[in-house]
Amino acid sequence: MIKKSKKIILAGLTSTIAVAYIFGSFAQAKDTTTKYRPSTAKEKLEAYLKFTEILNVIESNYVDDINTSDLIDKALKGLMVNLDAHSTFMDAKDYKDLTVQTKGEFGGLGISIGMKEGALTVIAPIDGTPAFKAGIKAGDIILKINEIATIGMNIDESVKLMRGKPKTSLVLTIIRKKEPKPLEIKIVRDIIKIQSVYVKTIEKKLLYVHITSFDQKVVDGIKNAMKDNNATEGLILDLRNNPGGLLGQAVGVVDLFVEEGTIVSQKGKNEKENEAHYAKKENTDTDTPIVVLVNGGSASASEIVSGALQDFNRSIVVGEKTFGKGSVQVVLPIDNEALKLTVARYYLPSGRTIQAVGVTPDIIVHIGKIDYIDDPVLLKERDLKKHLEGELAKIDVNKTKSNEGNLTMDSNGTIVDDTIITEEQIYKDAQLKSAVDILKALIITNKGKK
Repeated sequence: MIKKSKKIILAGLTSTIAVAYIFGSFAQAKDTTTKYRPSTAKEKLEAYLKFTEILNVIESNYVDDINTSDLIDKALKGLMVNLDAHSTFMDAKDYKDLTVQTKGEFGGLGISIGMKEGALTVIAPIDGTPAFKAGIKAGDIILKINEIATIGMNIDESVKLMRGKPKTSLVLTIIRKKEPKPLEIKIVRDIIKIQSVYVKTIEKKLLYVHITSFDQKVVDGIKNAMKDNNATEGLILDLRNNPGGLLGQAVGVVDLFVEEGTIVSQKGKNEKENEAHYAKKENTDTDTPIVVLVNGGSASASEIVSGALQDFNRSIVVGEKTFGKGSVQVVLPIDNEALKLTVARYYLPSGRTIQAVGVTPDIIVHIGKIDYIDDPVLLKERDLKKHLEGELAKIDVNKTKSNEGNLTMDSNGTIVDDTIITEEQIYKDAQLKSAVDILKALIITNKGKK
């Protein structure tokens, strides 16, 4: 059986060598991102012969009998892993799992993951999901999924292990910065339902929009928020722990605030992969000051939005350096198998890439809180009013208000309006506090120009 497989491989090799000789002169790649020169036809031939020779040595000398097809599959998987973290080889079973639509529902954890320096890393947990509630944080390195080590595992394999029936559980063993030893976190899978846009106000004049992921509702969500709060003097876009999503929505968000220019371009070795997305002048807001919040959990579409607005000098970016996911993958079927291959990279308006680099904020602010001591004597009018309204709400449980659905009670029994960010909440978030202060400065500066 092995001998028969050898003949098939050698026959395929002969045709490959012929193709290499015929088309070798056309192998000049216009890829300015790499310093390596393309292989000559002779070098290709020598490499193919070397690969076949090593296969023969393994088949002849390895302690166990090996099926040549399985050996080639293993070699291809290893090859793809060494290209980059997002390229993979899918055998017939893997490809079927990808393409077949299942009737049942699958539970998830609510995290976006990526490879960083060879380690399976959490880009970000999504607000309100099982992973978020269990305490998973951006930057956590996943060491084990249940009892299976993730060393050498690609992203697709890890996703397959983490996916499962709703209400079933798994344990992630993670390494977290500043923790002395690995942590074991149990998470119960569930159907992931994501609210992508959260809108709040700060001091009535500032609009705060938190985007958790770029689904198809984001652009409309921001438009509606701006329309409903048309007296706003400034906007904070919070993209922290946003792992990305739809490219069209990211382009659409930037287009709301930029009236001309290339928002993002996509460039690959093949010209068919090249494309660009441009800003349009219609319905563009070029006046409202903007501050964008990012951190290490901001990736992909989040990096396009923050980086593009930064390049256009349309916003100030505040927070920590982003994740650095700026490549494009496509699935290329080959018979009943397939390659998921990185074919292009995204480039921001200035021409810079975000792949493995990320977006560096204009002002770096690390996560933390700011100590705040309130005046022990004076009770501010707005605080008194809020306190009295809260006490009334406790007494009159049947009280109706126009924003009744937004009222919640915190652990201290205080009534909280979820559509408003209070001064106390701002001081608990150093990055948000910096964003508010910077936005106020921008508003004052703009007023000075009028």
